[in-house]
Amino acid sequence: MLQQRTLKTLTRAVGVGLHSGQRVELTLRPAQPNTGIIFRRIDLPEPVDIPISATAVTDTRMASTISVGQAKVHTVEHLMSACAGLGIDNLYVDITAEEVPILDGSSASFVFLLQSAGIALQKAPKRFIRVKRPVQVAQGEGAQAKWATLEPYHGFKLRFEIDFAHPAVDSTGQCVEFDLGTGNYSRDIARARTFGFTKDVEMMRANGLALGGGLDNAIVMDDYKVLNADGLRYDDEFAKHKILDAMGDLYLIGHPLLAAYSAFRSGHALNNLLLRELQAQPDAWEWASFESERQAPKGFALPARAW
Repeated sequence: MLQQRTLKTLTRAVGVGLHSGQRVELTLRPAQPNTGIIFRRIDLPEPVDIPISATAVTDTRMASTISVGQAKVHTVEHLMSACAGLGIDNLYVDITAEEVPILDGSSASFVFLLQSAGIALQKAPKRFIRVKRPVQVAQGEGAQAKWATLEPYHGFKLRFEIDFAHPAVDSTGQCVEFDLGTGNYSRDIARARTFGFTKDVEMMRANGLALGGGLDNAIVMDDYKVLNADGLRYDDEFAKHKILDAMGDLYLIGHPLLAAYSAFRSGHALNNLLLRELQAQPDAWEWASFESERQAPKGFALPARAW
C-alpha cells in the first residue's frame, strides 16, 4: 500500500510576512491519517482551524489566502508547495499571525523544516485525485491571454511558460517543465524565489503589500537588471518559481493530483479557478489509491529525498 505521510515530530520557524511585514511564529505538527493539512490561527482569542480546500481560497491577489469566517492565512503557497514536493498528507500548521513567513522567498526553508522533523509513514492509503479528461480555464485575449490546463497523466508533471517584457527575464528560460517522477523537487524547484520589480514596490506598499519584502527574500529588478548581489539561483529561476507556486496552489485541493498541468501566464487566481472547474465536473476526475508501491507513479512511492 502506498501510505499517507506526516511528520515524526514538530518543528518551528520564526520570520516575517512578505506583505504584512509582521513577525510570525510557525509550528508544524504531526497529524493523524486522513486529517489533511490544517492551518490553525493560535493568536486569536479562540483558536480557529482553517482546513485547506479549493473553496477555502478567498483571495488570490499577489498570493493565495485561505479563510474560515473572519480568520485568514495569507501566502500559503510556498509552504503548500513544499508539502506537495515531499508528499506530506497530514499536518497541523500553527501560526501566530495572518501570514505565513516568507523566510528566503522560496520553499527551500520549508523543505528543510519538514525534512529535519522527519517524515513518518502512516497506516492509511494515500488518496489521489486522478484527472480523467482535460479541463481548462482561460482569461483575456491577444496579448492579455492566459490559460491553465489539467490533462490525464500517470504521475504529476507541470509545464509553465511566462511572458515578461523585461531584459533580465528575457535573457533566462521562460518555459520550464518539471516531472515529479524524474526530477528532484528539493534540488530542481524548491530554491526558486519570488520576484518583483522596483517600479511596482511603491504601488504595492501604498496598498499595504510587500511590507516585509527585500533583497534577502525576493529577486528584485529595476528596469534593466537583477539587483540581488548574488544573482539568480537557477538560469530559469523566474519560470521555476511559477512552477513552485503552481504546485502549492494546486495542492490546496487537499490531495495529490495525478495529472499533467500546463499553463501560460497563469497565477494564483487562475490556478484556483482551474481546481474549482475540475471539482465542478465530477466526470473529469476520480479517487485513486495504490495497493502496492510498484503500481504507483514514480516520484510518489519513493521516500522524500534530502538535498
